Parts: sequence; C-alpha cells; structure tokens
Amino acid sequence: MRAVRSVLRLSRAALALVPLAGLPVLLAGCGFHPLYGEGANHVAVADDLKDIYVANIPDRAGQQLRQALQTQMAGDGPEDPHQYTLRVQPNFGAESIDIHADNTSGRTRVVGRAHWQLFTVAEHPELLAQGDAQTLDGYTVTYEQFFAQTLNDETTLGRVAQALGAEITQQVATWFRTRVQPASVTAPKARAFYPLPNAMPESSNMTPMEQEGEDAVPDMATGRGPSGAGRF
Repeated sequence: MRAVRSVLRLSRAALALVPLAGLPVLLAGCGFHPLYGEGANHVAVADDLKDIYVANIPDRAGQQLRQALQTQMAGDGPEDPHQYTLRVQPNFGAESIDIHADNTSGRTRVVGRAHWQLFTVAEHPELLAQGDAQTLDGYTVTYEQFFAQTLNDETTLGRVAQALGAEITQQVATWFRTRVQPASVTAPKARAFYPLPNAMPESSNMTPMEQEGEDAVPDMATGRGPSGAGRF
C-alpha cells in the first residue's frame, strides 16, 4: 500500500512538471528569449559580460558596487576581461521618513543611483553604450541600539549595491543582445533654492540657502542627508 502511494505521489509530481517543461517552447513561439541564454541566432551574452573590466569605484559603497558587478558579470566562469571597460559613477543618499511628533524618524530610506559607460579597451577607448540605474531600500531606525543601527546602515548599503549591480548588468546584457541604447534619465532642469532658517550665515550679506532635491523638495523638509558619490 505504501509503495502504491509513493508511485501516485511521483506521478502527480511528474504531471505537474509537464507544463513547466513546455514553457520555454511556448515563450519562444511568442518571440521571447532568455537574456542570458544561447541559441543559433543569438550571441552569447554571458561570454561578453566576462570580457568586461569594471574600473575602480572609490569609497566603501563604490567598492561594494564594484564587487557586485564583478560577481554578476563573471557568472560562474573565470573572469578574464580584455575587451571592454565599464566605468560607473554611483550616488548614494539617505533620507528620514516616518517623522514622529518629537521630530525623530522611524525609518531611513536609502536611494542609490548610478550612471555607467561601456568603453572599448584600446589606446583611444570608444564609448559603446551608457545608461542609468536606480534603486531604493530602507531600514527601521533603532535609536537605543547603536551597534544594531550601524549594522542596519551597512547591510542596507550592501543590498543597494547588489541591486544597482544587477540593474546595470541587465542593461549592459541587453545592449549586447540588441545594441539598443537603454533609456536614460532626462537632462536635469534648473533647481530652486530655499533659505535655511536654522543655519548660521557666514557674513551679514549672506543668507544660507539650500537647493531642492531631484524630487523638487529640499532636504530640510524631509530630514534626508546630502547625497554624494560613494557615501551617505
């Protein structure tokens, strides 16, 4: 009786896998192809990614992003870059949300942005493609536990670096597959300045001012810190 039940369970499992086995064929029939897959009419994107050298990115967050890119582009094969150079300019910022009545924050949002450029390896490198990536993450603030707060900062920044690396890798892989430039962020418009009521002026002729952020809101209104390359 036990053997019969085992056979029935195996049969049900096999029947459940039949639709999954036919899924690639159905997707290919609709014109969909795996980005990193190989085929008779497709270039081996994974091999091209292994030929990319990721240039150094300064600061701790930049190092984490570079390691993520190296890991995701090299895949499971040996890393032997000699044809392309990837240059990435990241920008990491943090802002306080969930503001309490005592003006403390219950949560910190971390936003990561990066502009990447792919060059040839040559005496006079040629710019092949470029694009922009963006991601966000966050953590709950723990004021009474400073060590836990430090760990939250570090782990969140690591997740943002991993997510940015995955987004950039996907955009570069898409370019290798299609040779179509990814959509870029539109050119920034002129931003307004707002007076800082609590800042101390350096002279009687000067009024401390702050420029609005990318969302048209100044930092003082959200509690976020200034963003900069490779740091909070």
